[in-house]
Amino acid sequence: MKILVFSDSHRSRGGMLDAIDAHRPDQVIHLGDLQSDAEELTYVYPKLPICMVPGNCDGWTMAPLKKQITLAGKRILLSHGHLWGVKKGYEAAVADARAVGADILLFGHTHRALCQQLEDGLWMMNPGASRTSYGLIRIEQGQIHCSIHLQP
Repeated sequence: MKILVFSDSHRSRGGMLDAIDAHRPDQVIHLGDLQSDAEELTYVYPKLPICMVPGNCDGWTMAPLKKQITLAGKRILLSHGHLWGVKKGYEAAVADARAVGADILLFGHTHRALCQQLEDGLWMMNPGASRTSYGLIRIEQGQIHCSIHLQP
């Protein structure tokens, strides 16, 4: 399974479109700011599953600010990141991910790309701002491979 992860697109959709066309993913995850950008992707790619959460710039919404999903047997916890205060540190986000038994923790908000596997096996990814970077997750034979890609 191939999953593209975007965040903080802020009406800059060109890089997301290019990445989707280049990688032809099985799933897209958009981590907010702006959720309307992810909604527009659903019109361009109506058969592509797109999971999204709103960010702090998305205004009032009834959409859940945090989601837990399972893809290819792996548990993923995702949120924009402002709820966890990720600009000051990742402790709250990591604790939440560990509490729900997540295999992958996804967040944005800082506009700084980050991809690392912690000592207990938890993968943590911030794809950065979509105009400059995005994340790619591959789940193959039960193994998780995460990477950050720079926009051309």
